[in-house]
Amino acid sequence: MSKVPSTLKYTKSHEWIRVEDDGTLTIGVTDHAQEALGDIVFLELPEAGRTLSAGEACAVIESVKAASDIYAPVAGEVIANNQDAIDAPESINADSYTNWLFKLAPANADDVAALMDAAAYEAEIAQA
Repeated sequence: MSKVPSTLKYTKSHEWIRVEDDGTLTIGVTDHAQEALGDIVFLELPEAGRTLSAGEACAVIESVKAASDIYAPVAGEVIANNQDAIDAPESINADSYTNWLFKLAPANADDVAALMDAAAYEAEIAQA
């Protein structure tokens, strides 16, 4: 069974979102997503300074099985990407919640409240 930390927010497309103390968002893929993908071999992440719309495909994660888009959970500006994860994409398989993908300054902090909590995400993946 996948791990679903209760301190994070989630999307239907299997991204996790951690709200930082300064209001920025750290975004990664869930344990469920990395399990479904299998061995991750490549990441393409958005560059700092890029403005994203909510739901916009902004990154690509590739495994030996498939390539999948990663979507912006809310609108905002990318403030960083995780070069360590790009250099070692298999780190996502090792711990998908420690190895984040990118950080976002949300255009509207209230948008985060509309994302799923852990219980809602667990219910979502149970139906899959």
